Amino acid sequence: MLQKFKAVGNTVAKRARTGAEQARIGATKASANVRARTAKQDDQYLVALDIGTEFVKALVGKVSEDGATVEIVGVGRAHQSLSDMQAGAISDIAGVVENCDKALHQAEEQAGVSVRTAIIGIAGELVKGTTTTVRVARKQATKPLDIAEMEKIINLVQERAQEKAKQQLAWELGGKEVDVRLVNSALVSIEIDGYPVTNPIGFQGKDVVVQLYTAFAPMIHIGALEKTAEELDLDLLAVAAEPFAVARAVIGNNPNQNLSAILMDVGGGTTDIAVINEGGVQGTKMFGIGGRAYTHAVERELSVEFEQAEELKLGLSTNKIPSQKRPAIEAALNKTAETWVSGIELALSEFTKLDHLPHRMFLCGGGSSLDILMERLEATEWYKSLPFTRKPSVHHIRPGQVPGMTDLTGDVTDHTFITAMGLLRVGMDTKQFSAGKSGSIREKIDKMLST
Repeated sequence: MLQKFKAVGNTVAKRARTGAEQARIGATKASANVRARTAKQDDQYLVALDIGTEFVKALVGKVSEDGATVEIVGVGRAHQSLSDMQAGAISDIAGVVENCDKALHQAEEQAGVSVRTAIIGIAGELVKGTTTTVRVARKQATKPLDIAEMEKIINLVQERAQEKAKQQLAWELGGKEVDVRLVNSALVSIEIDGYPVTNPIGFQGKDVVVQLYTAFAPMIHIGALEKTAEELDLDLLAVAAEPFAVARAVIGNNPNQNLSAILMDVGGGTTDIAVINEGGVQGTKMFGIGGRAYTHAVERELSVEFEQAEELKLGLSTNKIPSQKRPAIEAALNKTAETWVSGIELALSEFTKLDHLPHRMFLCGGGSSLDILMERLEATEWYKSLPFTRKPSVHHIRPGQVPGMTDLTGDVTDHTFITAMGLLRVGMDTKQFSAGKSGSIREKIDKMLST
């Protein structure tokens, strides 16, 4: 049946996108249903779907019994068409469903299991992730804080953050109101009467200051992801803002982690930035310049088709381009690189609550494979106008740097898989909270945030 579907899928993919899209969705869903009914099911397994502008990546992970580690046992990847995604968001559900099915089939075949529980990433300029600070004056200062009171305070912070996200989106869209939903939330810090605490329970005090990271996404984008999961017959465990997922991948589950860094996921359609300060996510920013913008620049400047422009762009790094063509390609890429760096400066300038920005930068995503991006960050003085204490160091995130994860396939080889690994981490977090395995107060508060 699966082979029959693949033949049908290949035929459909060759046709122009018309009313036949619905038939293709139906065929894909039938394939997914067969896979789910006939293959082995195991609650220990999760699948992370990184639905990028250029590629869909699927990672099947086997979670340990204590939920602390995961083994990657299946890897799949499928190329997206030009019209499937726009600026990091799904624009053709039928096409994306087909690509996800291909990547899932590869990963499940390698893992030897069928997986129902999925975590899907969400990106795009309209995903808003910020840290909100709320000060609460307690009426009974001598009464010790308890979990119930902390839950009320956190609900207040989330409500204010949601209203702030809606106002920001309305301003960006010319006054149009947009329904949003909370996709991720994490505790950054708590202070009681100016004294920072890691466990507020039992403390007395009048003023409680809570800093909370929240990420909201428009309902239309979330709905597209939910529809994709439904057509693939997947149980959607969580939707995660992709820069938040990258941050979770790097931080891991170490309660004493005090990492401070700037993380950048450069995809095909967007660049997603997360700033971590002393182990807490301070905020995330996204802007619509990724690897495809560089390809389009070559396409315009050299008057070639998109596919040829992509080959020319990638050929610079592999030295497969004739020397006479290199200057024109480099000139086209340099123009876009200048705009890209300006976008980074603008995004980082909005982190006004930090006295200074972390001096370590880690890049991931397929777009960051372009040599010109690393060269721009390393060789220019773009950082001078920002509150850095020294010139930032720039590196790619390596899969081996992600704590708590082991790749048994040998296929998770570079920085392009970090986002998918981060989605697995979010899935691990969610499963732990759902199972009631949280122990510390921070974990209990995070459990509140995940419900």
